[in-house]
Amino acid sequence: MQLTTKLIPLAIAMAFAGSASAQDIVKIGHVGPISGASAHLGKDNENGAKMAVEELNAKGFMINGKKVKLELVLEDDGADPKQGTAVAQKLVDAKVNGVIGHLNSGTTVPASRIYHNAGIPQISPSSTIPEYTKQGFKSAFRVVANDNKLGGTLGRYAVDTLKATNIAVIDDRSAYGQGVATEFLKGAKAQNPAVKIVGKEFTSATATDFTAILTSIKNKKPDLVFFGGMDAVGGPMLKQMKALGINAKFMGGDGICTESLARLAGDGVGEGNVTCAEAGGVTGEQEKSFADFVARYKKRFPNESVQLYSPYVYDAVMVMATAMQNAKSADPVKYLPELQKIKYQGVTGLIQFDDKGDIKDGALTMFTFKGGKKTKMSVVK
Repeated sequence: MQLTTKLIPLAIAMAFAGSASAQDIVKIGHVGPISGASAHLGKDNENGAKMAVEELNAKGFMINGKKVKLELVLEDDGADPKQGTAVAQKLVDAKVNGVIGHLNSGTTVPASRIYHNAGIPQISPSSTIPEYTKQGFKSAFRVVANDNKLGGTLGRYAVDTLKATNIAVIDDRSAYGQGVATEFLKGAKAQNPAVKIVGKEFTSATATDFTAILTSIKNKKPDLVFFGGMDAVGGPMLKQMKALGINAKFMGGDGICTESLARLAGDGVGEGNVTCAEAGGVTGEQEKSFADFVARYKKRFPNESVQLYSPYVYDAVMVMATAMQNAKSADPVKYLPELQKIKYQGVTGLIQFDDKGDIKDGALTMFTFKGGKKTKMSVVK
């Protein structure tokens, strides 16, 4: 009996010690496609998350006067909705304090319900589908403009600036691809109802041969082809358009607006023939901050370059960490209200959310490709 009496307080003490130790660790989950056709974008996102966490830890990150260590919990959703929900549940089971991700709209939306039900805040650095924040989940946020703005702006740009009159549209059947293509059509038609949509075709996110749909489009003589999808499909499509002698201009959203597009398209990318928009954009003094991030990224990952979304992932982590500090707690229930009213100056610009969780005054940056390089044209707000 005496032995038992001594052991019970010891066990309780050890349990409390373990609890105290656990409070020193704040887990932030990150999800992106680290495998599959968009793995280069997923890795770029992951790199942005690593940079943010490493920098915060190096500075001695503190919450309510207490030094804590941020721990990044990395998961791969393969850009697949089923895999996305599986890893979302895995992060919930791991009791993460917040989630940065997912990259694709098709994985972000189904995963968001799982995080919402668990009360875990989620910030997507790249999902643009409007439905994500229309679900009414107070835990869902994004740091880029949605498809309403992205697709609509591209549609207006196609008509006003590129003077397109005969347009063909192709999408990859993904939530993102269909969404941005639909909003593009709305924007183009709203700008000029006389614009002719000479063809609507679709492919898949894993397709490699576009001969049939491109041949059909060629016969309709479009002056612009809009593609809703990612660079892994858009690049080869451009290459095959050139081989078939289709001289139309090519346009797409942020999914094709990557450094990799030129490599994937080869000489099909042309000189100023491709126009794309990246959700986000900086001007003036903010450009220096963004350039500093790119330089730090290159120093941290010398064999890699910023692809697209890593600066937004970096900012998303910083926003979440700042909300925790403002709330003096990493408890999702306590820091969620601070996240909803955050005002944070990041490398991608000022980040504030509206009542749906969308970024306020989200900017877009228009790009083309010259000499095989992605070239900035203008920032649109």
